[in-house]
Amino acid sequence: MRALALVCTLSASPARSSSHHLAQQVMSQFARHEVKGEIVRIVDHDVRPGIGTDMGDGDAWPAIREKVLAADILLIATPIWLGHPSSVCQKVLERLNAESSETDDQGRPHTYGKVAAVAVVGNEDGAHKVSADVFQGLNDVGFSLTPGAVTYWVGEAMHGTDYQDLDETPDAVDSTTKTLAANAVHLARLLADRPYPPA
Repeated sequence: MRALALVCTLSASPARSSSHHLAQQVMSQFARHEVKGEIVRIVDHDVRPGIGTDMGDGDAWPAIREKVLAADILLIATPIWLGHPSSVCQKVLERLNAESSETDDQGRPHTYGKVAAVAVVGNEDGAHKVSADVFQGLNDVGFSLTPGAVTYWVGEAMHGTDYQDLDETPDAVDSTTKTLAANAVHLARLLADRPYPPA
């Protein structure tokens, strides 16, 4: 099985990123379940705004889309900005929206049978609201969600600590990340054996 993480930080490589850091931890847990993975930091690529599979003129999304379609599990990692998923995350969801009209020979979106999960970081409360926003978008375009489909860390309000700067991963985050990985892999394997029926 394969997993793909789309990291929606606003910081281009090689800048450090808490979203990227948490995505790496999730991918390490996937690897424990013998799932190979890849991480793509969206701002490192020229992903154009829009709701098409290819916006032309050097759009980098078609190559990323191929990776999405080749993966069994998609992880969206986003920071919280002003109480919302990042603008980069919103752009990814808008590009994924094109999958609603791209179907297989039985009329099912190509995303049917794929599992999605979310990773959220921020220095204010709001991880539940952000994950709810991303969950709805992913489900709208055909991805399946498991129980415990999000892992997150948020620091104290009005505090400047970043997740990537913690000396060690908090036990609650580590446990939640392990649950996310185990459940996502379990459902992905079930769906690989028993695909959704055509409507």
